[in-house]
Amino acid sequence: MNSIDSLHEKIISRYENESSQNCSLSCGSTLDELNIKQGEYILDLGCGRGTDTIHAAKSAGKGGAAVGLDLTEAMIEIAKSNAAKEKVNNAIFVKGEIENLPFPDEYFNCVTSNCVINHAKDKVKVYQEIFRVLKPGGRFVVADAVSKESLPTEVKNDPEAWAQCFGGAVTEKEYFDSIILAGFQYVDILNSREYKKNGYDFTSLTIKAVK
Repeated sequence: MNSIDSLHEKIISRYENESSQNCSLSCGSTLDELNIKQGEYILDLGCGRGTDTIHAAKSAGKGGAAVGLDLTEAMIEIAKSNAAKEKVNNAIFVKGEIENLPFPDEYFNCVTSNCVINHAKDKVKVYQEIFRVLKPGGRFVVADAVSKESLPTEVKNDPEAWAQCFGGAVTEKEYFDSIILAGFQYVDILNSREYKKNGYDFTSLTIKAVK
């Protein structure tokens, strides 16, 4: 098993265990900042139980839709069930990887994600995919965790630490560099909060960029 497979196994295991729980899996608020308009198409990366996807679908209304993507089958099933309970027919849920989005170019008006991209080994690839699927003028609003300083090698090489929204964190500069390398020209910081994670200084950021 290679490192990516091992990482995915740990992430899937964590979120399968949490799919039946009610704990919050977010590190910020994104939907208010998206300003979703009726008729828009929204992509929610790492949709979890589908809460944000369902809210986005309601905001998109008639002629619009929200697509939630998650790596974990258990989360997808819970999300579908939650959408059915709320009678939200324009919320669609798809299993897939954020580094390889199963969608055509320039398909979405906006992309959102909440404390998910830190799990990815190749953050440039994730943001390249976001750039690819956004329409010209489309925007993303993402909440994610970054570390104040580079984490030790033993932490970065621990799949369990990655699965816990810890080992995959990079510094703010490294994170923003990934976004710029993907094709976005600037990034706005909408909100930030500092905290400690396993003894290390972290920041929770909510950020926005436009294609």
